[in-house]
Amino acid sequence: MHTKFSAEDLSFRDEVRAFMCESYTADLARRLASEETFKDAQVEWEKKLNAKGWIAPSWPTEYGGSGWSITQKFIFESERSAAGAPDVMPFGLKMLSSVILGFGNEAQKQRFLPKILSSDEWWCQGYSEPGAGSDLASLKTTATLEDGNYVVNGHKVWTTYAQYADWIFCLVRTSKEPKRQNGISFLLIDINTPGITVKPIVSIDGRHTLNEVFFDNVEVPEENLVGETGKGWTYAKALLTHERSMAGVADSKRDMACIREWAQQEISGGKSMLEDPSFRKRLTDVEIDLMALEFTELRTLAKAMKGHGPGAESSILKIKGTEVQQAIQELRMDLAGYYGGILPGELTAEQVGHEFSGYAREQYMYGRAASIYGGSNEIQRGIIAKFVLGL
Repeated sequence: MHTKFSAEDLSFRDEVRAFMCESYTADLARRLASEETFKDAQVEWEKKLNAKGWIAPSWPTEYGGSGWSITQKFIFESERSAAGAPDVMPFGLKMLSSVILGFGNEAQKQRFLPKILSSDEWWCQGYSEPGAGSDLASLKTTATLEDGNYVVNGHKVWTTYAQYADWIFCLVRTSKEPKRQNGISFLLIDINTPGITVKPIVSIDGRHTLNEVFFDNVEVPEENLVGETGKGWTYAKALLTHERSMAGVADSKRDMACIREWAQQEISGGKSMLEDPSFRKRLTDVEIDLMALEFTELRTLAKAMKGHGPGAESSILKIKGTEVQQAIQELRMDLAGYYGGILPGELTAEQVGHEFSGYAREQYMYGRAASIYGGSNEIQRGIIAKFVLGL
């Protein structure tokens, strides 16, 4: 694996920087930060990426993929993060697309992939249920085939951005098998179908990103079944492997740069926090872990470029990626100090003396879930023990 950029790579980097400078405007950033304008702003951003041909780097080129090398993917993510620009919504573009491309039929590819690519249809993920989170095989939402339609009944929870979604991809139980995983199928459902109710969950950070989704005799056309009946668990594992391969290195590097800047400004005992030996050691330890994570992610991407999909090593990326994210959130809270406990509206940024304490609290609180969603880190250690160590 080479670590130096070629002249072509440097030219591509300059092109990405120019695009970010021109396309990711202050007004767009402001609208992305508001719940009222978030979706429209995110769609606008994704359409800019799509017009450039940059929205789906990992897709095959015949379906609209960018055809980038691993180095170009790395450069793009680094420059996107450095500009403060958001990633794309992952549910359609990164998660579902991998299942449709790998297991869907040609009609499903032609029906769904173009509208995912253009961001004209937004997706959410219907996996977790009350009593079926990390033990996802315990799910109880049923789908019974009747006269060419699946009739779906059940309850999904922690469904991110369901309030904005047009469609939901769901794991549903289509039969009762001795081995629970064998009775699960993968179904694509229009979220505006009669019988679906979406209820908000306001999380501990005060934001509404999560939801409950209820299904009451929801009719879904049989052709919306992906692959074979009873093979949903196999498809879900493939999707989760891709999800767990997203270690978020570029955004973590940007966060660390901000923390260094803030630590230079925050004073404790007459000196900046960056001069505090204990804080500086913790900061350095996280930076070392982040550097190791980055090269591990690059090795995984290099394998993928040669046609080898992410395997059990995606669990390593998931564990370490979320641990690094949480360590960064703890460093940020330490910098905020007592001001990190101030609730919204109690004091202004001017009264506090800086603007990041509220952000530090929100990120810390929401970030506790990172080591749980996508398969808890305890589950990931079990996967590594079985498939990597052979235990």
